[in-house]
Amino acid sequence: MEKPSIKVVIPALNEEAAIGKVVRSVAGQVSQVIVVDNGSTDKTAEVARAAGAITVRVPEPGYGRACLAGIKAAGEYDILVFMDGDAADDADDLAALVAPIMSGEASFVIGSRLKGNVEKGALTLPQRFGNHLACFLMRVIWKSHFTDLGPFRAIRRDALESLNMQAPTFGWTVEMQARILKKDIVYTEIPVRHRKR
Repeated sequence: MEKPSIKVVIPALNEEAAIGKVVRSVAGQVSQVIVVDNGSTDKTAEVARAAGAITVRVPEPGYGRACLAGIKAAGEYDILVFMDGDAADDADDLAALVAPIMSGEASFVIGSRLKGNVEKGALTLPQRFGNHLACFLMRVIWKSHFTDLGPFRAIRRDALESLNMQAPTFGWTVEMQARILKKDIVYTEIPVRHRKR
């Protein structure tokens, strides 16, 4: 059986100090790493390229805009992984993140920080509150089992293409999960480690 093509999209804003380490930590596990420079004023793009990533520049701010540009740049793939560029996500969790998709168990996987190991101070009180509120509302409306809106996530190509993602800013993660639920796409969560930025 042919090995699936797994690509990683990393939206990044002024992550010069961490982005090289992040790219190198995942490069050996995937087909391609795409860093989307979302208007950085430092050397994020140069450091990412030196580490082996292809880079895309999106000067207009917006996490969703960066993710959409990364999807476009990915071209052909079987599984797309999204992760942050600040080294808060642990690349050692990547294999476990894509495993349910590769086995056919799920089409979408969230790396749940709340089920995993979160370093002290890694999630602010507003982040915890926002996570809790959004997941609670999805549970009430759609009977979902999401515990987190974590940025470390993986999705099968056909599932992603069916979502017609639009959110230009930080509503991206909520939009993706809400659309997954509306379309009744099979999903799961796995516990992941999350470091303090």
